[in-house]
Amino acid sequence: MNYDIVVSLILNLGYSIVVAIEMRTEQPVSESRVMKGQAIVKLGNQVKRLDDQTYQVTSQSGNGLYTIVKRERAWRCSCPDHIYREVKCKHIWAVVFSRALRAEVSNQVVIKPLDNQICIRCASQNIVRHGLQHNKSGNIQRYMCKDCGKWFVINLGFERMKASPQAITSAMQLYFTGESLRNVQKFLRLQGVQVSHVAVYKWISKYTALMEKYLDKITPQVSGTWRADEIYVKIKGNMKYLFALMDDQTRFLIAQEVADSKYAHDARHLFQMGKEITEKKPNILITDGLRSYREAYLKEFRTNRLDTDTIHIRHITLTGTHHNNKMERLNGEIRDREKVIRGLKKTDTPILTGYQIYHNYIRPHEGLDGKTPAEAAGIRVDGKNKWLTIIQNASRKGMNESTMSGQSKQT
Repeated sequence: MNYDIVVSLILNLGYSIVVAIEMRTEQPVSESRVMKGQAIVKLGNQVKRLDDQTYQVTSQSGNGLYTIVKRERAWRCSCPDHIYREVKCKHIWAVVFSRALRAEVSNQVVIKPLDNQICIRCASQNIVRHGLQHNKSGNIQRYMCKDCGKWFVINLGFERMKASPQAITSAMQLYFTGESLRNVQKFLRLQGVQVSHVAVYKWISKYTALMEKYLDKITPQVSGTWRADEIYVKIKGNMKYLFALMDDQTRFLIAQEVADSKYAHDARHLFQMGKEITEKKPNILITDGLRSYREAYLKEFRTNRLDTDTIHIRHITLTGTHHNNKMERLNGEIRDREKVIRGLKKTDTPILTGYQIYHNYIRPHEGLDGKTPAEAAGIRVDGKNKWLTIIQNASRKGMNESTMSGQSKQT
């Protein structure tokens, strides 16, 4: 659904929302304040989310920012209208509509398993069975589309592979949950699949690149608070640093890059990737005291304007309000993975990219009530085998782009 349409639908529900909330609150409700709250949201960039209980709304009279905090199931605003009249002010209503809008916009992207009842090229349902394709991994049903005249199999993405899609995706799941390449090889041999550990690594390289190209075109709905941190890794026995950027609310790993040095590295490229992937910039950036983050923040996020400026929190502790524990938890995941593989072999290794995909789209997180970071960021992957769902959708999209490119060249 178009974003502007969603905004209109949410904001046009104003009066019905007023009636519903008036029944649950003792504070007086003013229709004029509701309409003013709608107008604030329509302006855009007026409501800044600090966390799920705290917001800042730009003053419409130019008096700076008002802070809205949820206490004892009720919203409190620092503006005079709320303090002296004890009413739901327009700033609180702006927060109410902003939260409703965020909930409506989320979960818009759904990656579904392919349907074997439609043509994978033209989506026609006018298909018939067309014999069997004989592979070393078994027989695969072929289909014929009567509309476009093409035949196809639901082995999309795994053509000319000696192993079955189930074996390949099982190998990837085992590897990114902590097993070594040789342990994955031993497991597959128990299943009757005779492959080497080198073949398993080639599967990871091939399908990680395919999924990355597809998933990079989907924009996650992240929050306004981002965290950045770095961790040292060994690549060919040399000390390197992995810089990572993660969303605070959804734990979506937004971007990462490998650097030769910790102190001399320019983190600006990391922040640029974050803005490009999410199509926004954060309201709050949480990092440690590393100078690279401060310099990159000043160049990429600092605007010197109250309504668009990003707050940089760099004095963090292990306990208290300002900490980076969520980022340290991610570092622990990477460290556990590194112990098994005993270091990386090259800087542009597909293992780091593959683990980013696993972390965002495959692995459920207890801190997110069993959801994946992608689901929390509005991207749902359906199907029992999420690896298979993503790979086949990525292959179909690549095939469609190739077909359109070929048609344009002929024209």
